[in-house]
Amino acid sequence: MTFTQQLLTIGVCVAATMLTRFLPFLVFSSRKPTPPYMQYLGKALPSAIFAMLVVYCLRNVSFLTGNHGLPELLGIAITVALHLWKRNMMISILGGTLVYMICVR
Repeated sequence: MTFTQQLLTIGVCVAATMLTRFLPFLVFSSRKPTPPYMQYLGKALPSAIFAMLVVYCLRNVSFLTGNHGLPELLGIAITVALHLWKRNMMISILGGTLVYMICVR
């Protein structure tokens, strides 16, 4: 890839990122209330994306061979327990990841 192509690629990435960041502020005015469907998406999508990530992470786990998915299940259990206890997504994800990494080490 030439230097010009690299600059163009970076420019397109920057423009696309800025567009996705600023577009909601341009489309939805602060003077009008947010449409109910957008409010629903704001509440439903984080949980749906988190569930999709769990399914994605478990897609290649074999529960019939090897360690039978024990590190993965233990990591999920710790993540859920920490989230129910602290209600903090960052602590939950970091704790579950730490337990998983210790188990597979």
